[in-house]
Amino acid sequence: MSLVVMKFGGTSVEDPTAIARTAGIVAGRVAAGRRPVVVVSAMSKVTDQLLACAAAASRGDRTGALAISSRLRSRHRDTAAALIKHCGPIQTSIEREFDALDEVLRGLAAILELTPRISDLIVSYGERLSSVMIAEAFRERGLDGVHVDSREVIITDSQYQKAIPQDALIEERCARHVKPHLDAGRVPVMGGFIGSNEAGITTTLGRGGSDFTGALIGGAMHAEAIEIWTDVNGIMTTDPRICPDALRVKVISFEEAAELAYFGAKVLHPATILPAVRKNIPVLVLNSRNPANEGTRIISLAPHCRSPFKCIAVKKKLTIIDVVASRMLMTHGYLKSIFDIFDKHQCPVDMVSTSEVSVSLTVDSNEKLPAIADDLSKIADVKYEGQKALVCMVGEDIRGQMGISAQVFTAIRHVNVRMISQGASEINMSFMIEESDVEEAVRSLHAYFFKDPDPSVFDVEARQAAVSGV
Repeated sequence: MSLVVMKFGGTSVEDPTAIARTAGIVAGRVAAGRRPVVVVSAMSKVTDQLLACAAAASRGDRTGALAISSRLRSRHRDTAAALIKHCGPIQTSIEREFDALDEVLRGLAAILELTPRISDLIVSYGERLSSVMIAEAFRERGLDGVHVDSREVIITDSQYQKAIPQDALIEERCARHVKPHLDAGRVPVMGGFIGSNEAGITTTLGRGGSDFTGALIGGAMHAEAIEIWTDVNGIMTTDPRICPDALRVKVISFEEAAELAYFGAKVLHPATILPAVRKNIPVLVLNSRNPANEGTRIISLAPHCRSPFKCIAVKKKLTIIDVVASRMLMTHGYLKSIFDIFDKHQCPVDMVSTSEVSVSLTVDSNEKLPAIADDLSKIADVKYEGQKALVCMVGEDIRGQMGISAQVFTAIRHVNVRMISQGASEINMSFMIEESDVEEAVRSLHAYFFKDPDPSVFDVEARQAAVSGV
């Protein structure tokens, strides 16, 4: 029997109906002779509400924090009651977890200091609660579900809020805590996103880290496949909210998917691909609301596509920083000085462009910009502009396509382009525009490059059905 890791996102476990649907999907895998390990996110919006709890408590608003916690307690209690007939034990577990959370919030309201370590502890309750409840719901539906605390398996360093997994330790813990359940025919259910350091202190992998958890488990256990279950039919050629005629991509390479994830595609967490790449494990992006759809398959080497591009991704809320120092640019160590400042503030750079007298960089707009600009001003003149967006065109062998740049910029000739990048990567062409121009630019590019899609790579049947009204 082949092992498959199935990760279900927040919308796939958002309420009793969604959880029952998820149980049915897992049961289908078991019936087909697969051995699933299930990784679940917190119920939809719970992590945001836990962060709101933490923020309120850190301001001294104990009443407000406890009120949010009380609403979450009721939601989990009601969900368990709807899913499980004899829910006394699980209700006791829910009450115990929320009592502990409330104690943390009271303490935080007293000390008024929300450290990264406390933040990780508070937000971990979402996955801890959902995974325990869903394991019990599986048993109610004939699956031999068993809860495995991810903090016993996903061992990380102590970089709270964005901890780095320790692969060798995770592999050893999987063998100790997960494999015995699989060998006994049980279905392990784990919370995504959370882990612990070697001292047992709770950590998290960062927002979106449940995907990462699934891939880490899949890699550690040499799974046959990693399935990411979400609420869309896989990776699309672009955001369907911008282009209603966006196409589902049937198959895409690891490299292309990783580029898309980094540059704004919301279906996958950027780090998800890495453990799968190392072990050459296919990743499938599937829709829990439409499980019959074949989704998108991500593999090491995708088939050739006659279209130069597979997808268009957008990353918004960026800022361009212009650093001008005409006497310093060619001075040894000058560029290092600039990047040392970004490193000091732990601010990643998306794109870089240089001229004879200036360096332009793009970064996520955040509260650190004034401090970064202040440090840069000590070595150069600095100005920055916000409300920019990065449009990323991803496809195979872009560099080898004659005249591709001319086609791209002809398609958006009515849009002002601020920066352009086609660096070492052969699969990514990016450029910076105003946020207000994003929708027009993406629609124009999509109409130009996907008017005659390759049916071996794109789901053209769905577009034809939509056009014909089927």
